[in-house]
Amino acid sequence: MIRIALPRGDLRNPLASALEEVGFEVVDYGSGSRAYRFDVKDRSDMTVRVFSDRDIPIQVASGNYDLAICSRISIDELLTRYPKESIVPLRMINLSDVSADGSDSLVIGGAAESDLSALGSRETYTVTTEFPNIALRYLTEMQARNYRILDVWAQPEAWPPEDADFTIAAESVVVKEGLQVLSHVHRGGIWLIANKNSLAMKNLSLALGPLLSMQSSEQNSGLVHPEPVEKLEMTPARTRTRQRDTDNTVRIAVPDGHAQRHTVKALADAGIFFDGYDETVAVRRPSSSESGISVKVFRPQDMPRAVAMGLFDLAMTGRDWLENFLSLYPEAPVEELVDLGLSEYKLGAVISNELDVDSMDQAIAEWRRDDPDRVIRVTSEYAALADKYARTNRLGRYSVIPISGASEGFVPEDAEILIEGTETGATLAANNLSMIDVMIWSTNCIIGRKGGYPDRQQTMINSILDKF
Repeated sequence: MIRIALPRGDLRNPLASALEEVGFEVVDYGSGSRAYRFDVKDRSDMTVRVFSDRDIPIQVASGNYDLAICSRISIDELLTRYPKESIVPLRMINLSDVSADGSDSLVIGGAAESDLSALGSRETYTVTTEFPNIALRYLTEMQARNYRILDVWAQPEAWPPEDADFTIAAESVVVKEGLQVLSHVHRGGIWLIANKNSLAMKNLSLALGPLLSMQSSEQNSGLVHPEPVEKLEMTPARTRTRQRDTDNTVRIAVPDGHAQRHTVKALADAGIFFDGYDETVAVRRPSSSESGISVKVFRPQDMPRAVAMGLFDLAMTGRDWLENFLSLYPEAPVEELVDLGLSEYKLGAVISNELDVDSMDQAIAEWRRDDPDRVIRVTSEYAALADKYARTNRLGRYSVIPISGASEGFVPEDAEILIEGTETGATLAANNLSMIDVMIWSTNCIIGRKGGYPDRQQTMINSILDKF
């Protein structure tokens, strides 16, 4: 069996069309199906699985998949840190009319008045990114002096200028955010890759034939090598752009995406409205009719850390993300202040329906029936909660596999247990999965700092919380 990994998201439709053009039709891949397993038309000896782009190189390097198509950025994020991983980049693929992040360039961006020369000074600067390995390589090669890389969940471009100095992110989103492109970090590109051992030991010709006939691209791709930054004893006068709010201002983070409509309802129920933030619109910095309140739209996954760092006073996020953060940092100064009771769903342990069991204990016994020392693989976007679940339930020998998404595609072939959240269970059912053990009933909530606030801030915060 030849196993092939393909990406979900914006690349899916153009890639499905390109594969069909060369006679390699992945049935229903481009249809928007909730499934993550697909067949190749007229080929019973091939199977296709769909993953988040970031997870594909890891799957190929580990030998779980023989061939894959994904972004060069994801490939280099792995190879920059682990250069000896068994990935062979075969060729760059040209997909017409692609505007997906996977084909975009990575750039370092900052506010209009920012200057990369600041990285040559002795002052410490914060750089946000989803690609910490590429960011570290770039900053090291440019001989930056003092910096802090914040590996964020998503939307690193949202942090400058208030909460970070620079960001390394896709060029399109940096420009859209109104930041200045200061330098290119990676040229992007979509690539066909193979596992080194599979390429040497397996006959992959029936798959490689059509895949290698896909239209190739001759444009530049891959890592960019920066010029060394000049060493400075003092910071350039115009470079520090981060804005500092006073103790008279309350900073509030609100989410976009799936949680947005629930948050808008909770705000409306409390009689609070932010101009530029409703069920369909979310500008980065909505305005509040009440003085002394500063609002920013942020990813809910990153809110607990941002509050713990003192960047925000209040944030509206999910209890699941707060619990995941506290599983990693139990002493972090952040806590739930109000349960908003909306966006309710359950998060727990998911297994394959192929396993005819009624409890996790029965599942563990079944997995270890023939091998008492078998390592049980637990995969999740909530890696800290997955580890906590494994320890709490005394799984014995286990490994946690952190992933970036498309999580339902991992069980049962690449993991025994998935720690996942669900509202309706439709996606789980579409992938022949079910939740056997509930960990958390999660709703959206308001979180804040432990240890109190300055008096004026505390009065304003109490007034806001009372409305909920």
